[in-house]
Amino acid sequence: MEKINQFLNYTFYFTENINISIKAIIVVVIALVLTSVFLRVFRKLITRKLPQNDKVIFISFFSYVKWIIYLIIFLVTLHTGGVNVTAIFAASAALLIGVGLALQTLFQDIISGVFILLDQSVHVGDIIELDGKVGRVEEIKLRTTRAVTFDNKVLVIPNHLYLTNSLYNWTQNGTETRENVQVGVAYGSDTTLIKKILTEVALSHPKVYQHPAPMVLFTDFGESALIFKLIFTLNDSFASSIPKSEIRFEIDKKFREQGIQIPFPQRDIHIIQKGQSI
Repeated sequence: MEKINQFLNYTFYFTENINISIKAIIVVVIALVLTSVFLRVFRKLITRKLPQNDKVIFISFFSYVKWIIYLIIFLVTLHTGGVNVTAIFAASAALLIGVGLALQTLFQDIISGVFILLDQSVHVGDIIELDGKVGRVEEIKLRTTRAVTFDNKVLVIPNHLYLTNSLYNWTQNGTETRENVQVGVAYGSDTTLIKKILTEVALSHPKVYQHPAPMVLFTDFGESALIFKLIFTLNDSFASSIPKSEIRFEIDKKFREQGIQIPFPQRDIHIIQKGQSI
């Protein structure tokens, strides 16, 4: 028994003020194991009757909180076991400052991830646009959000970018979005006929909603063309580039049939000979 006590009381000295015994190490390990078991049971009890969406949110948020709990238990157990925690912090102050600066972005990502889960600004399945990149959210993790672009490329977004950039959630109000196709026609074209053709092209496309009905706006008198904008509603904004391309093909076809020209930019050049008066 005496040998066991001697073994348990054997102390490792790191500095004059920092030391830890084998007994304290065992107590810390036991405390962390018990904490892990308790947290696992607590999570199962809480999520047992939650709806699936709320369960996913709680588990994601809980995964962040449990590491803070582990850290608190670890420090409290060390202090209870007679370890001078204050001395450890004082001795490693410079190291902690360096680590803190190095992990600054990591902490920003984690905090941003918590905000995303709490304010419900982004969900799995949402189509988002961030910094000019568009993707469908597949997974929201501790540090990053994983999204897939239209061309099936994986977009890994650090969560702190949600706090420093404007985020466009295309599906926050549902999957329906208003899209548009812009076209210019030559001066002198029949604007009433242009409006009719654009409306018919939109209504004939199978993916364009009949209600609300497509509309045509005469947006501007351009330098070389009359500018029209065809506005319509789609159900799948993520793949909007395909129906918009098909609509452009059909507009070009209809314009050719009706003899309507889509002009290219033109400039009048006046050549003045040397000595010629203006």
